Amino acid sequence: MTPQGPYTDIAVTQAGPVATVEIQRPPHNFFDYALIEQIANAFEALDDTPSCRAIVLAAQGKNFCAGANFGSGKADDGNDEFSAEGFRTTTGKLYREAVRLFRCKKPVVGAIQGSAIGGGLGVALVPDFRIATPETRFAANFARLGIHPGFGLTVTLPRLVGMQRATQMFYTGARVPGEQAVAWGLADALASVETLRSDAETLAEDIAKSAPLAVVSVRATLRAGLADEIAQATERELREQQWLRETEDAQEGIRAVAERRDGVFTGA
Repeated sequence: MTPQGPYTDIAVTQAGPVATVEIQRPPHNFFDYALIEQIANAFEALDDTPSCRAIVLAAQGKNFCAGANFGSGKADDGNDEFSAEGFRTTTGKLYREAVRLFRCKKPVVGAIQGSAIGGGLGVALVPDFRIATPETRFAANFARLGIHPGFGLTVTLPRLVGMQRATQMFYTGARVPGEQAVAWGLADALASVETLRSDAETLAEDIAKSAPLAVVSVRATLRAGLADEIAQATERELREQQWLRETEDAQEGIRAVAERRDGVFTGA
């Protein structure tokens, strides 16, 4: 394997035609602007690497990505998630970096263990394919926090599971386990925790056996306009998140999730 970089929160390696971009903020891999920027930079570098024909997006630790940190920016600072200051100063910049992820030209396979929650679900939906485990949980818990979905999920989630199921996930915040995710099309295959990474690599290797120019061409056709649609959607998502973040319900929702209880919402 040949390391590439430098990066501080991810590692990029390549074995044959398959590169792996690994998020390294265990155990929960909360993301912020810096992390998304690094992944976007890695994807662009791999787009410019002819020997790379497919990418695996993976993560260290218990959870693939348990959510966003719009607070202090510290990798392990889950309590600062969704702070008003973070939303005012960083979320717009973060979403612009997120759009860069969807402009990646080469196919991406996600290895999704543990939780992919909220904005972490948004990251998990960047890849073309997702390999999950029976223990994996996908959730769009924004309304339980009292805010609007973000990270382009209003585009990417209905595209995968259909509008009705996406709406159910948005309204209820329910966690979708691995087997149900496969049945819904949210994930493409199940693997054990032990074989998750190797199964994702196997799929990437199968893709890499095809003619690389043809794969990139087909992918560009299938995803034509997707990044631009997500760019437009994130502008609206951010506007909605901004005003909702200032409501009493959002403050209650964030407390309730932190305290592992149902929120007591008043519509204010």
